[in-house]
Amino acid sequence: MLNGLIYLAFFIPLSGFFSFAALVGSLVDASGGFAHRCALAWSRIGLMMAGVRLDVSGTENVPAGEPVIFMGNHQGNFDILVLSRAIPRRFSWLAKEELFRIPLFGAAMQRAGYIPVDRSDGRKALRSLDAAAKRIRAGASVIVFPEGTRTADGSLLPFKKGGFVLAERAGVPIIPFTINGSMQVNPRNTVKLVRGARIAVRFGTPIPTSGAGALKGTPLMEQVRSAIQSGLEG
Repeated sequence: MLNGLIYLAFFIPLSGFFSFAALVGSLVDASGGFAHRCALAWSRIGLMMAGVRLDVSGTENVPAGEPVIFMGNHQGNFDILVLSRAIPRRFSWLAKEELFRIPLFGAAMQRAGYIPVDRSDGRKALRSLDAAAKRIRAGASVIVFPEGTRTADGSLLPFKKGGFVLAERAGVPIIPFTINGSMQVNPRNTVKLVRGARIAVRFGTPIPTSGAGALKGTPLMEQVRSAIQSGLEG
């Protein structure tokens, strides 16, 4: 537990520094590119501080010239840092609308091009998904955790429909990914930190959401779940 507390003592100020840098930099670079580079540096240093060894495979499945939706499992607190390093192209996060109200951090997220989703009621959620789909069709790639929360034991939780509704409305491919080892580094609801551990990320074959042969609704959800499940170790 002490390792985790020491880590947080350094990581929280680090996050504040890079949030501030991203916010200030965005006054010069309104495209969000500088903010994204700040996020990459933040994740690199955060992983180094934790002594995490990152293994990435399947990057050849990630297209460079079109928007996509990255969709995968959610094992632990380090997933955000890991994906920031593992994805070989610029992307945006879908985030709860409440996070954008956090002083400094929320402003940095907005400047970086992250997309808010209001889940307070069904009607607002649908409007948020429509706005997000429009951003994606315009060129933004985003990450979705279809489980909606972190797993407690490493197994896949039931998937929520929102991410798949978004994918169908945007009409862009889904890139499935599987994270292994994140839960062991920092289990859910603890400050325990296992230094020197390995986290692996594997990207799968793109899954179409439009055009001939593309699945919809529950069959699409099951197809993506199968692709993510196939990459789980143990």
